[in-house]
Amino acid sequence: MASILKTAHLSHRYGSSWAIRDINIEIERSGIIGLLGSNGAGKSTTMNIICGVLNQTEGQVWLNGIDLEKDPVEAKKHIGFLPQTPPLYPDFTIDEYLSYSAQLRLISKDKIKKAVEEVKERCGIAALSSRLIRNLSGGYKQRVGIAQALIHKPSLLVLDEPTNGLDPNQLIEARKLIKEISRDHAVLLSSHILSEIQLLCNSITMIESGRIVFADTMDAFDNYLQPQSILMRMENPPVKSQLLDIAGVKRVEFLTSKQVRVYVEGDANEIAEELSKTGALSGWRLREISFDKGLLDDTFKQLSKK
Repeated sequence: MASILKTAHLSHRYGSSWAIRDINIEIERSGIIGLLGSNGAGKSTTMNIICGVLNQTEGQVWLNGIDLEKDPVEAKKHIGFLPQTPPLYPDFTIDEYLSYSAQLRLISKDKIKKAVEEVKERCGIAALSSRLIRNLSGGYKQRVGIAQALIHKPSLLVLDEPTNGLDPNQLIEARKLIKEISRDHAVLLSSHILSEIQLLCNSITMIESGRIVFADTMDAFDNYLQPQSILMRMENPPVKSQLLDIAGVKRVEFLTSKQVRVYVEGDANEIAEELSKTGALSGWRLREISFDKGLLDDTFKQLSKK
């Protein structure tokens, strides 16, 4: 089967400066893929090219095996796009707007009504069909924006900052909707909120200075940095000096009388193993040992060299 999305050596230049260079992305199945990067890193340029809004300087894009440059009309049938500012017409009702969106997506007239009803139901806006879009809350406007991107049942849904500006309750509902959609659609989601990426995404592609600097699972991103400290819980803990005698241990901090954080330098796995062995021999009665993972912010800074 053809990949849902594939880019090869995708590059784009504005004047004499390259905005992106040699971007290779492949999405083969449903799920949520996070597109991460600093402001000006090249995320928007990449998304605009994938969605056919911008023609690349070099490279190719295929949607379900169809070359976007050679056959844009057919290729775009397989993609839905929600930009950061939803492309809504405030004086249209939801029904009017979605019917118009269906026409733009070349859905035949006899199937438009059914397509509109199905996507309204899926996005939780069926009860508001005759409401003017200008009178909707931010959360419902976002749902209408997602509905227009889904109305033609694309294989790939591209969302640019889809939860931007929503209040906490709207945020929860938007996340729930995106997760539900990802069960049978691939979702490419761009966000500058790291916690959002962590909650929603299965994998991450990170672009920095126009190039891909990371492409792997969310777990791999979460564990990218070597742990700098180890948490231990013991029934009979030693004094600080005994822990500091172990090679690689640089600092010791007692959190409670039985829980301690050990700051390490070097291979954290080897140091943890040595702590476990020493604890067993010395009668510390070790109950728990775990790594203190680095913050997502730290990983982002490391990858972006900021």
